[in-house]
Amino acid sequence: MSYAGYRVKNGKGAFDDNINLVSGPPPPYEYSTSTRGNRWNPRGWSRKSQILSLAGIVIVLIIIIVLAIVESRNGSYPDYSKLNYQLQATCEGSTFFDNFNYFTGYDPAQGFVHYVDADGSAEMNLTYATSTSAVLRVDTSETNAVTGRKSVRIESKNQYNDGLFIFDILHTPYGCGTWPALWLTDPANWPNHGEIDVVEAVNQATTGNQVSLHTTADCEMSVKREMTGVVLSTDCLNSTDSNSGCGVQAPEDTYGQGLNDMGGGIYAMELRDAGIRTWFFPRSSIPSDISNTTTSPDPSSWGTALADFPSTDCDISTHFTNQSIIANIDICGSWAGSTSVYNTEDQCPGTCTSFAATNATAFADAYFEFASFKVYQASS
Repeated sequence: MSYAGYRVKNGKGAFDDNINLVSGPPPPYEYSTSTRGNRWNPRGWSRKSQILSLAGIVIVLIIIIVLAIVESRNGSYPDYSKLNYQLQATCEGSTFFDNFNYFTGYDPAQGFVHYVDADGSAEMNLTYATSTSAVLRVDTSETNAVTGRKSVRIESKNQYNDGLFIFDILHTPYGCGTWPALWLTDPANWPNHGEIDVVEAVNQATTGNQVSLHTTADCEMSVKREMTGVVLSTDCLNSTDSNSGCGVQAPEDTYGQGLNDMGGGIYAMELRDAGIRTWFFPRSSIPSDISNTTTSPDPSSWGTALADFPSTDCDISTHFTNQSIIANIDICGSWAGSTSVYNTEDQCPGTCTSFAATNATAFADAYFEFASFKVYQASS
């Protein structure tokens, strides 16, 4: 039998008129009996297979989008452009302590300390001010302070949501058992309103200053940052790692004997929606727009900050509000007094509380001396 003018041979090569061919065009591709065709053509799949395939595609797209967003966020950086700062408050001279309240309540950090009020501090000479500086110190007279050594904690009467804070420091406290700090928080709403530790160290403070933030949830620093300090941790949540916060370690000469020997220096902290930054300037390298009181300081001209906490993954304006300036010298407590720090790291003798109770003269260097605090805020 022929088809379209052709005769067909059988398997032996002879023409065979008994072979019948179906006339008409070949079947379309989608109806092919090929197994491979059915596997890769969605129109041949079951309803369940189509749904599962679509779900897989959606999941892959979501993963790609999320990774792109994370990568973009990690590479982004806030705008720290220049602000026009104007002086708002000055604490200096013989009236320095008039700007502060004296805290006398229970020590939140479980310190071996009695914080003394304003009258008691003046009587015991724990705080005093002259025309050139103000001193805040630990008591060195009690030789058997079995319930805790007397010290001072002051909190500024003014509170701030933003600003540029210039701290001129002449001397920082150090010595076994000490836990000094210069910091900002809202004492009535901690940790909800955040905490900024500008200056903090413990015991002999041989490793230098530590700058930290402590917050509620959703404040992370695993992002692009521009600073000279060394990252210690990136989660600012107060309940993480025994409330260590997100810290930055400064060089050795930024605190303690090293800082004191070179005449102190300036710590400047900027709090703004874009982020929080801290600079340190030795006495010999203070920028002219800080030392010259007739000019407006411009952080954008100061170079790379010591510590940088950008707003990339932390809403600064909601995490830090109603900030009071606080200066205190705690004794022992949950950081300085812990065995791993007091004995192991800092090689201090005995137990912290026993040492602090009976070694009054060991606290001779446990004092802050401030030349001034100045607060600037941006004009609109």
